[in-house]
Amino acid sequence: MVVAHVEQNTSATKNRRSMTRKKKARTAANTTQVDGDEEMSPEVIPPLKSNHTAEDDDLMIEINPTPALEASSAPSFPALPASATQSTLKSETRRIPIPPHRMTPIKKDWINIFSPLTEILGLQVRMNVQRRCLEIRTSKATTEIGALQKGADFVKAYALGFDVNDAIALLRMDDLYLDSFEIKDVKTLHGDHLSRAIGRIAGQDGKTKFTIENTSRTRIVLADTKIHIMGSFQNIKIARDAIVSLILGSPPGKVYAGLRTVSSRMKQRAL
Repeated sequence: MVVAHVEQNTSATKNRRSMTRKKKARTAANTTQVDGDEEMSPEVIPPLKSNHTAEDDDLMIEINPTPALEASSAPSFPALPASATQSTLKSETRRIPIPPHRMTPIKKDWINIFSPLTEILGLQVRMNVQRRCLEIRTSKATTEIGALQKGADFVKAYALGFDVNDAIALLRMDDLYLDSFEIKDVKTLHGDHLSRAIGRIAGQDGKTKFTIENTSRTRIVLADTKIHIMGSFQNIKIARDAIVSLILGSPPGKVYAGLRTVSSRMKQRAL
């Protein structure tokens, strides 16, 4: 009885030992699995070591952040004085040829031509008799950039045959222009046909020309086969259309009727 009891105890102890070994193996496997999961998880990964010090923090901090904001804003430049613009103007000269038949009138009206160019525009003017041209030049008193071109247009208008008082309007107003064309540009006429076309444009005692001028608010010069018109762009077109219709053979009464309608439309636009 005693021997059998001892054998049972030994078998029981063996079973207990095997059970403990299995439990230890299971716990070891679980711990290794948990350790592997912890190694794969980002939370368990230790932070990287760096040689970051307090001196680096001092260098990274911006001491004065205001210059960056000032650089992004729009720049502001002070206004230039009037002397700076005057110094940039270069001395320029312009020569305007004068026809032989206008030499005598320009001598009579020299004071009326000389004074506007010097007083209004501040140009230097002289008459070159040998070359038969009038020379104008910018000076220190010239303040406007387009003064030389205005002076050249004024002298050219007088050379074409316009009155001095009418030509001065080119200096005072900016929207006035000169337009020139020939009768042959509209229609090739010869002999008596050409003279009759000129007569239709002028009219009896210049009546037709004056009517076109007053209606279209322009000034017209008939120089043989050449026609010169001075006025604004729209008014020049109205006068040119009336003259072209007269050259093509339209009677003056029909042209007058067209001018009346045009003048009435201009008055309505003015209102």
